[in-house]
Amino acid sequence: MKRRVVVTGLGLVTPLGNDVPTTWDALMKGESGADQIKKFDTEDFNVKFACEVKNFDEQDYIPKKEARRMGAFTHFAIAASDEAMNHSGLKIDDSNAERVGTYISSGIGDFWAIEREHDKLLKSGPGRVSPFFIVSAIVNLASGNVSIRHGAKGPNSATATACSAGSHAIGDSFKIIQRGDADAMICGGAESAITPMSVAGFASMRALSTRNNEPKRASRPFDAERDGFVIGEGAGIVILEELEFAEARGANILAEVVGYGMTSDAYHVTAPDETGSGPKRVMQMAINDAGISPKDIGYINAHGTSTPYNDKTETLAIKKCFGEHAYKLAVSSTKSMTGHALGAAGGIEAVFGIKAITDKTLPPTINYENPDPECDLDYVPNEAREAEVNYVLSNSFGFGGTNACLIFKRYEE
Repeated sequence: MKRRVVVTGLGLVTPLGNDVPTTWDALMKGESGADQIKKFDTEDFNVKFACEVKNFDEQDYIPKKEARRMGAFTHFAIAASDEAMNHSGLKIDDSNAERVGTYISSGIGDFWAIEREHDKLLKSGPGRVSPFFIVSAIVNLASGNVSIRHGAKGPNSATATACSAGSHAIGDSFKIIQRGDADAMICGGAESAITPMSVAGFASMRALSTRNNEPKRASRPFDAERDGFVIGEGAGIVILEELEFAEARGANILAEVVGYGMTSDAYHVTAPDETGSGPKRVMQMAINDAGISPKDIGYINAHGTSTPYNDKTETLAIKKCFGEHAYKLAVSSTKSMTGHALGAAGGIEAVFGIKAITDKTLPPTINYENPDPECDLDYVPNEAREAEVNYVLSNSFGFGGTNACLIFKRYEE
């Protein structure tokens, strides 16, 4: 029999708040985290806004000397992991350290360090590049630093699967525990890529919204006038535990992880397959893994990026996967409020999906004003909705055609 895996702790750093309660409250109010970029001068940029994390001081979590040796995405991961660990009440000591792992992914790692140190190289030569450049920039260092911080000696990994990375980290952690290679995992995603090079690159691809005069109305998933995503940042971390391990220490169980799927479009490096094949198959795989019927799903936290192609393709995939039940489902995109946090998105949205179960409230899709005939599902428009759902599905899709899907269930003994 497969080992059951439950969720016992949640942690967030987002453009809406630097913890779970603050973020969730803003989400329920339909607030947008978008504003003019403050991290760098955007005078020469045709996209001048983003969903930045606000009022975050890494020294509230990490001593100054240590913080300087880490990337910004690692700062976010540590803050969110601290909250998740405190929330779970999990204590790591000699008795369990080798059975607790970390799996925190990122799409890019520390873009800030790459840009900063490259500038030093060009202006001042190789001798001026920081000895801490590599360990601040590479993708697995968020997971590595969290492992060191908490003394977790079990599996320690990270994926760099673009915007599916956070969901892959949680799904892979679920499987690690399920097959018996760990009893608990600190897992999710972290990203800090609102940088000049990143914004310029995404803007050059015409992937970003250009609503510079109304940034809070720019991220509008499934709306007919959507024109691109709004780049975001942050971290979303969950604590997963094997059921008996959690029960033995009297943990408060929030939800159960029951399904995970991963597929590839095998179609194009950036554009989704317009047939929706990859997303349809990944949802079906997760449903099959959970051993449930498509009709059991009550809410989908959609990938919902606010790009013309993603939203209509994801809608099509949902209809292909769920048939007539697609029109009875609630489907919302919280990226309408947080923006798209790239590799952190899956971790952040997993927390939202779990909160939807525990709080019996579904987050809205804000800025939904002009229905698109090709996007004709129930997107929980503009206002949160009270609803008791037993199964929540969370989608994440990334460049390279990589897809991930997670299913969470209301916990029952």
